[in-house]
Amino acid sequence: MSMSDGTINHWNIIEYDGEALSEKDEMIATELPVTVVVNGVEFATMVCSPEDLHDLVVGFLASEGLILFYEDIKSIDMDEDAGFIYVDLHKPLPEDTESHSKRFIGSCCGKSRQFYFKNDVKTAKTVLSRMMITVDQSLSLMKELQEHSEYFHLTGGVHNAALCTLDEMLTIRTDIGRHNALDKIYGHVIKNKIRLSDKLIVFSGRISSEVLLKISKIGVGILISKSAPTDLALRLANDLQITTIGFVRGNKLNVYTHPERLLEVSGTEA
Repeated sequence: MSMSDGTINHWNIIEYDGEALSEKDEMIATELPVTVVVNGVEFATMVCSPEDLHDLVVGFLASEGLILFYEDIKSIDMDEDAGFIYVDLHKPLPEDTESHSKRFIGSCCGKSRQFYFKNDVKTAKTVLSRMMITVDQSLSLMKELQEHSEYFHLTGGVHNAALCTLDEMLTIRTDIGRHNALDKIYGHVIKNKIRLSDKLIVFSGRISSEVLLKISKIGVGILISKSAPTDLALRLANDLQITTIGFVRGNKLNVYTHPERLLEVSGTEA
């Protein structure tokens, strides 16, 4: 199968099928390094899948706290062959741009947030969503994500994130990086001014602290994943009032934090 967007390449391999060696044409996920230049300054280099790059850049800039609205961007010019994306903003870069990834120890609303990077303190949001979801809806949305994960079925080398309502998957984004897939969703949300009070995210990857913070920055209150969380991610989820549902496989799932949003599950906050 040929993918015109370059997300998949072909590679000749030698396969052992349990009985014999043979040549085979294998589909491999494409990995592209892209340097983002903001207002003439090299801001970051991302390794990503070469599709939906515009969404990726917009979501990344918002996640890093450089923009609040799509209108904060004057222009985005892409030179994919050279691996550069040039962004001009309507405002200057913060003076502390070089230190945006340094650790910051502080507090907010009486809760310790020593796990946050400096830029996360400004952009991570406590989510006040009143959205509720049933077990059956959670299982159904994960099944739908897996059925639409075309690139994963072909390569086994990508992650998928989907913006959903309780009953349907609205937008799916794919990338070799878990966080990149979420930034692509975030960029799509910002560009299209999507209301999030009735939305959630279904995700294929492990729930790390970085993933959880991106969910917070996007502003949804429910994250459903087929994989496991880390303890730091769960501590952040408790702090930021995000419901994390993991190991959603077949007819089973685990609720780790804020189970009050999942109907037919009783218990107190983890």
